[in-house]
Amino acid sequence: MEEETRSNPQTQSPIHTPDQIQSRPTKIRRETPNFPEEIIAEILSRLPVKSLLRFLSVSRSWRRLISSRHFIDAHLLISSKDPIFSRQRAIATVLLPFYTLKHCSLHSLIAGAAADAADLEYPMKNPRNSVRVVGSCNGLVCIAVNGKHFFIWNPSTRKYRKLPDADDDLKRGLFITKYGFGYVEANDDYKVVGFLSGFCNGGRYESVVKIYSLRLDSWKMIDVFKDGLPFDDSGKFVSGSLHWGRRFGVDSKWEIVSFDLGNESRGIVNEPSYLDRGFVPSLGVIGGSLCVMCDYPKISVDVWVLKVYGVSDSWMKLVVIPYLDDPWKGPYSTPLCVGGKGEILLVYGSGFVVYDVKEGSFRRPKIRNIDTFLEADVYVESLVSIDL
Repeated sequence: MEEETRSNPQTQSPIHTPDQIQSRPTKIRRETPNFPEEIIAEILSRLPVKSLLRFLSVSRSWRRLISSRHFIDAHLLISSKDPIFSRQRAIATVLLPFYTLKHCSLHSLIAGAAADAADLEYPMKNPRNSVRVVGSCNGLVCIAVNGKHFFIWNPSTRKYRKLPDADDDLKRGLFITKYGFGYVEANDDYKVVGFLSGFCNGGRYESVVKIYSLRLDSWKMIDVFKDGLPFDDSGKFVSGSLHWGRRFGVDSKWEIVSFDLGNESRGIVNEPSYLDRGFVPSLGVIGGSLCVMCDYPKISVDVWVLKVYGVSDSWMKLVVIPYLDDPWKGPYSTPLCVGGKGEILLVYGSGFVVYDVKEGSFRRPKIRNIDTFLEADVYVESLVSIDL
C-alpha cells in the first residue's frame, strides 16, 4: 500500500509551513516482510490456541500451516513443556448450585495468585445432568454424562465426538462404573476403557469390560480382568498404559493393575519398597510419571514417583506432606503438578493447596467463582483434532 510520508528531518529546513510540506510529498512502498515459513511457524507455535484460531482467517497459507499435523504436534510439545504452566488449565467438576465443569489457570494456582474460574461449554451441558471427567490426554478431555454418554472433547477448540453408547448391544441395564482414557502413539488412536456393572435380569450381578477406539469409532468387549476388576474409578494414563489401584484377597492386599492400550493386555506394576504399610494408598500422575499417594490419615502423605516407567528400582519418595493444622484435616488427593521451585499443587478435600517443599509451608490459592468441587484434573491447551 502506498501513502504520503514526511521528508527526512535531517535534510529539511528547521521550519516548514503546512503548504510547503504538502507540496513536496514523497511516495514509498510499504511491504510486508517476507519471512521464511519455518520462522513464521516457530513464532506461531508459541502462541495460545485462542490467538491461533483467530489467525486461521489471516491467509490461506497461515490456515494451511496452523492446521497441519506437524504444526499441531510442535505446538502441543511446547505447551506441554511450558515451565510456568501458562498453557495448562485445571478442570473441576462442580456440584453446587448444580452440576457443571469449570476451569482456571494452572499457572495462577501454582504461583499463589488469585485465579478466576470460568464455566466450560461442554456437550450435553444441563443442570440436571451429572458430568465426570474420565481423563485428559494431549489436550483432549473425555467426559461421562449421566454415567452413560461419553464424549471426547477439546475444550480449547470446542470440538467434540460423541461415542456410541457402550451398552447399546447389551440391553441389560449395565452402567459404566469405572473407566480410563488414553492414547496409542503407534497408530495415533485414542481409547476409552469402560467397566460395566449392574444387576441384570434374574437378579444376577454382572460385569463386562469394553474398549472404545476413536479410529474405529466402535466399542468391543475384552476379557482380560477375569480375576477381578480394578478398585479405583478413573484409570491413570502413563506411558501408553492405564493404571488402577485394586484390593483383593482376604487380607485386602493392594496392587497396581496396568492395561496396555496398544496390545490390550493387562499386567502388574511393582510397588515402591515401603517401610511402613499403615497407610491408605491411591494412584496419581505428576509430571507425566506414575505416583503413589501413601496417606497416613491426619498425619502425613508420602508421595512416591516412578521416575523411569517399567524400572522398579526407579521408585523415589518425592516428598512427605504433613497435614494442615486444620479442624477438618484432609484428605489429600490428586497431585496436579510440581512447580519450578519444587512446590506441589494438589487437591485438598474440595479445594486446592500448594505445599512449598523447601519452606515446609502451605498456601491456599484463591479462586473466584467457585466454592467446592467434586474432583479436579489438568488439561493442556492444544489444537489436537478429534477427526483422525
